[in-house]
Amino acid sequence: MPSPGRNPRGDFNVSTFAIAQETASISLAEAVVHEARIGLTASPKTLSPWLFYDEAGSAFFEQITELPEYYPTRTERGIFTAHAAEILRVAAASSRLTLVELGAGTATKTGILLAEAVRQQGSVVYQPVDVSESALVAARENILAHIPGVVVRGQVADYTREALPLDRLPGVRALALYIGSSIGNFMPAEARGVLGNLRSQLLPGDMLLLGTDLQPGPHKSEARLLAAYDDAAGVTAAFNRNVLARLNRDLGADFDLDGFRHQVLWNQRDSRIEMHLKSLAAQKVFLPANAAGPALTISFAAGETIHTENSYKFTPASVRELLGDSGFAPVRTWSDPEELFAVTLASAF
Repeated sequence: MPSPGRNPRGDFNVSTFAIAQETASISLAEAVVHEARIGLTASPKTLSPWLFYDEAGSAFFEQITELPEYYPTRTERGIFTAHAAEILRVAAASSRLTLVELGAGTATKTGILLAEAVRQQGSVVYQPVDVSESALVAARENILAHIPGVVVRGQVADYTREALPLDRLPGVRALALYIGSSIGNFMPAEARGVLGNLRSQLLPGDMLLLGTDLQPGPHKSEARLLAAYDDAAGVTAAFNRNVLARLNRDLGADFDLDGFRHQVLWNQRDSRIEMHLKSLAAQKVFLPANAAGPALTISFAAGETIHTENSYKFTPASVRELLGDSGFAPVRTWSDPEELFAVTLASAF
């Protein structure tokens, strides 16, 4: 899911909220208004997944990561636990490493890699990048309290568009982390743009560790994939509908949450999970006038949907193609025994 996010759901990563920002100075409130007016008057109707992550949505997301159906978080953590030593040795290739994380959030899983980096080289500089200052503060406090030997130099920035505030240390190789399958929340061209922007900030020989959720296969049925986004307890459904609750709270809209059903589809042609909110009847929703424009009445036909999220799934070949198009050469891939998820180390060329 887009941190704060399933990014914006690979593992949603809220850092994608920055995509909606027209300028660096636009406020969050203005961005919400802009997204609602543009998305709900489009055809088909859409809402960007960064809107999921208000306080209530972020709490729902934390619950989702612990659900039995939602495998990506624990599977990637398991890969790190099993292979951290090898990942760091291959990435370093006899050099010291500084770890740079895009959309770091609270850096929970990253602690496994940081602890191993300290074990291998005595200390490590960790440079988390996120649009959420509060998430970076939480990450710093957690890491400093539990992993001695880590120097944290966090930066608030939109890593999708801005030059990375990379602290280039003499003789030290950068290992950029983009984990949680956050890359899966971007359209293919956008994903190449994000990784291409990252590559422009790195030197040849610097490394990228990319997490990707895999397509259905021998051990991963379509039903299992769908269940990860439509759990039996209804937490993901509540998470999805909360975007309407947010528009009610923030904009004074009058969405009837019970009038929309959480819908999850596997789009095999585009290799992506889609989340929608389906109108259960013909209805109208009112958005009051605000600084962005006059009052709007939004009409919904019975069965019409609001498309709220995509989460692209990958094959080894599509990961290699994405990396190659973005200026990286794959070096090594690690997966879990069921081949649900993959972590690929690639070198900048």
